[in-house]
Amino acid sequence: MPAHLIDGKAIAASIRERLKFDVDSFRLATNRTPKLTAVLVGNDPSSQVYVRNKEQACAKAGIASDIHRLAGSTTQAELLALIAGLNADPCVHGILVQLPLPKHIHETTVLDAINPLKDVDCFHPENVGLLTQGRPRFLPCTPHGVQVLLRESGVAVDGAHVVVLGRSEIVGKPISLMLVQKGETANATVTICHSRTKRLPEITRSADILIAAIGKPEFVTAEMVKPGAIVIDVGINRVDDRLIGDVAFGPVSAIASAITPVPGGVGPMTIAMLLENTLAAAKLQSVAPALLVNR
Repeated sequence: MPAHLIDGKAIAASIRERLKFDVDSFRLATNRTPKLTAVLVGNDPSSQVYVRNKEQACAKAGIASDIHRLAGSTTQAELLALIAGLNADPCVHGILVQLPLPKHIHETTVLDAINPLKDVDCFHPENVGLLTQGRPRFLPCTPHGVQVLLRESGVAVDGAHVVVLGRSEIVGKPISLMLVQKGETANATVTICHSRTKRLPEITRSADILIAAIGKPEFVTAEMVKPGAIVIDVGINRVDDRLIGDVAFGPVSAIASAITPVPGGVGPMTIAMLLENTLAAAKLQSVAPALLVNR
């Protein structure tokens, strides 16, 4: 029996509808509109698409947004100066620096410069530390999107063996932290696999839930998946003008019980969670604006 398709696009649309109501309520209560500012350095085609999609999603949810488009030759000092200005702007509640940055710019230095109260991507070490301790200020967008997909699909995570392919700071590490915590859609036993993992197919075949975030097109084959497993494909790879995931969708969907497509799976959820974080940041800053001082 073919796997159930986990429709991230439909779930994200439902979240955005609820979020629009929450944004309208916040605006009426505070006379302020949540605002997300994106910074795009260079002209990477994929980054251009991602930022445009985020801008359109903001408009649908009633969240203000703008984009600073900078030349690829922008210096690190110039980018840091821009971020300092956005940190100081009370009308900007969320700051997103689109990755990857040009090679001459040190990503960690730039991400660390964002005020942690405006760090809606949850990359700042302060926010990562809070997440690790189980008391997050914000939840990282893609991992949170995965968690919500599991919850909305009725997947039993409590006690399940989750195997995460990939140990990136953006997906692999944070989703592992989130699913191992005590709480809803959590309490899992988590194994992280990476490029140095031995006997990889043996480990992935033991997974009740397999999360692929390794950045290699169709890396996960049917032989690597336990029959009846839940497969979440975080990968987005452009091959011959097509977007494909890290999972060989056709063969794997024949043996998994549920699977996310690419596109239309995790991607829309990432944007929906970004909007949630922007509203959460606006609420936090409206209640305690003094927290922004000297950050």
